[in-house]
Amino acid sequence: MTVLHLSGPVLVGPEERVDECWVIDGRITFARPTDHDEGMVERIDGWVLPGLVDAHAHVGLESQGAVSPGRAAQHALTQREAGVLLIRDAGSPADTRWLQQRADLPELIRAGRHIARTKRYLRNYAHETEPPDLVAYVRQEARHGDGWVKLVGDWIERDLGDLAPCWPVETLTEAVRAAHEEGARVTAHCFGEQSLRDFAAAGTDCIEHATGLTDDTIEQFAAQQIAIVPTLVNTANFPSFADAGEAKYPAYAAHMRALHARRFDVVARAREAGIPVYVGTDAGGYLPHGLAAREIEALTQAGFSTIEAIGAATWAARAWLGRPAISEGAPADVVVYIDDPREDVRTLADPHRVVLAGVLRP
Repeated sequence: MTVLHLSGPVLVGPEERVDECWVIDGRITFARPTDHDEGMVERIDGWVLPGLVDAHAHVGLESQGAVSPGRAAQHALTQREAGVLLIRDAGSPADTRWLQQRADLPELIRAGRHIARTKRYLRNYAHETEPPDLVAYVRQEARHGDGWVKLVGDWIERDLGDLAPCWPVETLTEAVRAAHEEGARVTAHCFGEQSLRDFAAAGTDCIEHATGLTDDTIEQFAAQQIAIVPTLVNTANFPSFADAGEAKYPAYAAHMRALHARRFDVVARAREAGIPVYVGTDAGGYLPHGLAAREIEALTQAGFSTIEAIGAATWAARAWLGRPAISEGAPADVVVYIDDPREDVRTLADPHRVVLAGVLRP
């Protein structure tokens, strides 16, 4: 078997680098091999990072709902080509467990299918239910997923004409407790302000988007260490959402524009308060896959240093999801870049080589 010699720098952590490492039998080692013929060693020069993480993507989901297996595999391949080698799937109506058997595709951590309030979310995406059945659905999806459950926390309420929470806080509290009993963590789609208060009170683990964070919820999230995945490449589209709803729901349209206007400030204040922030793109649904580098760059616009933004998609994100980065004996899932991404994070949009499961991928 060919040994890969990754002649770095190898960024093993935000403050730590080594000159080189090797890949033998699919694993990282820092010990120079002595029992391989030189002709069997392939050298790769460049800046080496752990495989990127997209902590909010939807493999197997597009605007109309679930897609074919072939299309779902293409989603994963697109991510791999962009250097994303670990995906936390934040809800999909497609059964994508079979993708986890393919060694040539990024590792997939599934959340099962979204759980939403009846007629309060996008059609063909979620299990739709009412509060009395929420706990049962949470237990079901906790058992179907890989340690995560995804709820839809708020959406437009037509009678109100604006965003509104989908669940009574008492029901949410029972649902989060049930997920934890099943060994799963809970995350939720939340745009507005009140749903964040309710989910914090219920003891959630994570929030997607989190555009409605205010002084009180920033303090709560920091105290409870509730993670957020801001998906800034998606919330950039709030003005178009507002335009689409303007004629029928002017209050909703104004609300979405206000959330858009302060979205970078919200993420900056979350960072300053010590809230864990991770990179996720909301790929699938209405956005293409392969946007992790753009999301990392967006975090730098919210006040993150380049090393913090990179960490939110590598070392920190992998630790949060219980996966190793670059360490002795770890699976060899790394991306190599020609230039130093710490100098310019836009470098991350152009991987030089991708090594997944110890194999150099095309």
